[in-house]
Amino acid sequence: MRVVVAGLVFAGCAAIAQAEQAVPKAETGAKAGDYPLDPAFAARARHLNLKSSSVLVVEQDKGRLLYAKNTQAVVPIASITKLMTAMVALDARPALDEVLVVSEEDIDQLKGTRSRLAIGTRLTREEMLHLALMSSENRASSALSRHYPGGQRAFIAAMNQKAIELGLADTRFFDSTGLDPHNVSSARDLARMVAASSTYPLIREFSTTRDGSFAVKGKTLHFNNTNALVSSSDWEIALQKTGFTNEAGKCLVMQAWLNQKPVVIVLLDSWGRLTRIGDANRIRRWVEHLALQGAGAG
Repeated sequence: MRVVVAGLVFAGCAAIAQAEQAVPKAETGAKAGDYPLDPAFAARARHLNLKSSSVLVVEQDKGRLLYAKNTQAVVPIASITKLMTAMVALDARPALDEVLVVSEEDIDQLKGTRSRLAIGTRLTREEMLHLALMSSENRASSALSRHYPGGQRAFIAAMNQKAIELGLADTRFFDSTGLDPHNVSSARDLARMVAASSTYPLIREFSTTRDGSFAVKGKTLHFNNTNALVSSSDWEIALQKTGFTNEAGKCLVMQAWLNQKPVVIVLLDSWGRLTRIGDANRIRRWVEHLALQGAGAG
């Protein structure tokens, strides 16, 4: 796994914002409201048939926009929320070895989703964070917010304040799990959120762990990553998060290394069991093919 240094990531955030203002939208072939595309990639992008409703692909270190589709659409983001949950939890500089207990307050009352973390499960804050990022465990995310100074209400307020600080104008949070469909964002905002969260070593590590075993109420339970691509030899993923609700569809955000460059990929509202994975693989092959042809070199 390649380590991303903070300077590179924040340079990428600034470059993304600068590119939005500096690159004209005319002659890109993009629909109204989309990000402008790098001219070297624009014509070829028309032939990249992606199924996700909103897509953004940006070369992070230069803020070079490679592909854009409905990037300003404000939509539910499901468990992509957990990247912000993790940042806010870590920003408080808590004791990672403190034991947190899953309670009835952590039961999903919105969707009725199930969890392998039974009421009374005792895990450290670090383990809760690991399960929230790797396996998208909703009760772990809820427990993290409950054990925040001031409780859940203060935690949600901190999430929204963090969004403001990062310049995420399209982003709002109402819970820490993403089950609430009022948790919304846009592809352009999520590119910045991915860049920001990749400066946290634990978020990079836990979100890309393939699997792990955890002691849950006297039993050892095995959990897998919700993103099969972390186990693929074709990918070098530095950070990722999946998400799904009926309102959001299937979502995926990643920071991956393509042609030895950090690339942020945002895929929102993908329908079909493997659509988001298929779109990600199509993007990887497309970027690598264009690099071989010398498109956008430099």
